[in-house]
Order: sequence, then C-alpha cells, then structure tokens
Amino acid sequence: LYLEPDTDLPQLKGIVTRLFCRHGFYLQMLPDGTMEGTKDESSSFLQFNLIPVGLRIVAIQSTKTGLYVAMNSDGYLYTSEHFTPECKFKECVFENYYVTYSSILYRQTQSGRAWYIGINRDGQVMKGNRVKKTKGAAHFLPKLIEVAMYREPSLHDVAEQSPPRKTPKTSSDSPPNMDAADGESYTIYQTANPKH
Repeated sequence: LYLEPDTDLPQLKGIVTRLFCRHGFYLQMLPDGTMEGTKDESSSFLQFNLIPVGLRIVAIQSTKTGLYVAMNSDGYLYTSEHFTPECKFKECVFENYYVTYSSILYRQTQSGRAWYIGINRDGQVMKGNRVKKTKGAAHFLPKLIEVAMYREPSLHDVAEQSPPRKTPKTSSDSPPNMDAADGESYTIYQTANPKH
C-alpha cells in the first residue's frame, strides 16, 4: 500500500533570527509593513524566519507580521503578504562571517551586478541597485534565536502582488501598472500559466 507523503508536515529546516547590519542597525519590520533599521535591541519587530526555498536561497518572513521581505524590479524593498519570486534572496557568506542577501530575480542589466538588501548609516533601507556587496550596508550577521522547521511556502505570481509600500493605493479607474507616487510605469511580470 503506497501512502502519499504528508505535505502538511514541516519539512524545511530554517532559523528564527535577528539580522544585524554592519552599520549597527537591526532590520525591523513594523506592523504597517515599514522596513527600517533600528538600534533598539528590545524591539519586538526584529525577528525573522529564514526559510530555505532552494540551494542557498531563502525567504525572509517577519515572525510578528507574517509578511515576507521582497524586492521589486526598481530595486525597492517592500513587504508581501504572499510568497512570490520577488521574495527569494540568495544568501552568500562574505568575509568575517557576514552574510549578504541579493535578489534572485533582478540585477544590473549591463554589468550583471546583483541587487542587495542594505541599510545605510542613517538606518534607512536602501534601493537594491544602490547597495554594493563590498560595503557595510549589505553585510548582515544573522543572530540565531532558534532552529525551526517550516512548511514550504506556496509560490504566488508577482502579478497577484499589491504594489510596493511607497505607492499609494490607486482607485480602480487608474491605469494599470502605474506607480502613482512618481508617475513612472513599471512592468509586472506574470508567468504564462498562473496558478490560482
């Protein structure tokens, strides 16, 4: 008798961690989805699930809000309710045990240079295409809280995604794919056969 494997059981071994940037800030995600750096070690918004979703590829999910860290095609970090390809980051160990996280979807068109999660010296989250992997802004020390088992997150299409946090909500009569904040249009990529 063949039994189907129980896919509801947690099968991915990840960690609960705090991400400490070399510039002296912890990455935090506030309840409204705002991401920023903070020096307040007692903040309850510092903990993230690092879930392995591929070879040296992780999803970064706030333990408090349940939202995922994502990077869009303009290099902006935003928070996503669903796990999409924009939520996948390549994890690389740099010198002195610092770790970098780069978007697996987006990079510089000409040079091919990766786009990284980064926090500047003022504690502000930077655009991925402005962060260099050799600079302190991109270097994080994951401070382990505990090892945990996770279910594999269900992958959604990027097109199902709400716009980045910097974009105000637009009404239904607005032109699609228009960033109301600065009037620039941006492309939303969708797979040929989206699964709903």
